[in-house]
Amino acid sequence: MSHVITAPAESVDEGRLGFRNRWYRETSFVAGVGILALLALMAFLAPALSRYNPITQDPSNILQMPSTLHWLGTDHLGRDVWVRLWVAARIDLVVGALAIVTPFVVGTVLGCLAAYFGGWWDRSVMRLVDVVVAFPYYVLVIAMVFALGPGAPSIIIAIALVGWVSYTRIIRAEVLVARQHDYALAARAAGLSHIRVIVRHIIPNTIQQSIVYAMSDIVMAILAIVTLGYLGLGVEPPTPDWGQMIADGQAFIMTNWMLSTIPGIAVIITGLGLSLLGDGLAALLEPE
Repeated sequence: MSHVITAPAESVDEGRLGFRNRWYRETSFVAGVGILALLALMAFLAPALSRYNPITQDPSNILQMPSTLHWLGTDHLGRDVWVRLWVAARIDLVVGALAIVTPFVVGTVLGCLAAYFGGWWDRSVMRLVDVVVAFPYYVLVIAMVFALGPGAPSIIIAIALVGWVSYTRIIRAEVLVARQHDYALAARAAGLSHIRVIVRHIIPNTIQQSIVYAMSDIVMAILAIVTLGYLGLGVEPPTPDWGQMIADGQAFIMTNWMLSTIPGIAVIITGLGLSLLGDGLAALLEPE
């Protein structure tokens, strides 16, 4: 009996060992980590190494084309686009990551409890899930930010209040199967507490799909942040934001197309990096 109970831990340890031995052979994972590492490095180093301030206006140098002084030119207020691009990257990446942590934790806990205990736990959680998913994701996020007011804290709260339902459904489906496996039944038969069974045996063997989904969810969160910035509900000016930069450059799209295009390309590259990372994690975490 004791051998059966310890099997999950052994399988998890073997999975971690396999991850360490295989990650560098998974092209998608390596490419995704490389892209995101480069973006993060530039976001935190580029502004520090530049002599320009991202919010300082220079009316004598408005709408300048790229040059040795301003690598990506200047915007309609004379601000350096290169510095603003990377400061905006830092803000959007950090806010996007923070906006995913809370729904990941809350959704995992609620989904696990609903599936493990069943009964009124399951019915209550799933009814709440049904209420949230009845509304389109972006419409609900925009409505909440509009009610809370613009700014990074409002964005994080709005995405957290909407995003937890996906993790709840994923974990619930996994735990409904896992609780019937031999290791879970043996652990309960051995007299282990519910908390220990969940934390030690159930979650380590069901969390992989949520981790993979989190990578694509960050993409949705960043898109929501950019959309809110474009609509004027994102990070408050003069702090730079990719969505706000796209909106500001829209009026000059025919004369200086780079103002809107460069931040749009940054969003695409970020989404590509996260998608590749998610695909790589899916392949690496898949049981052999």
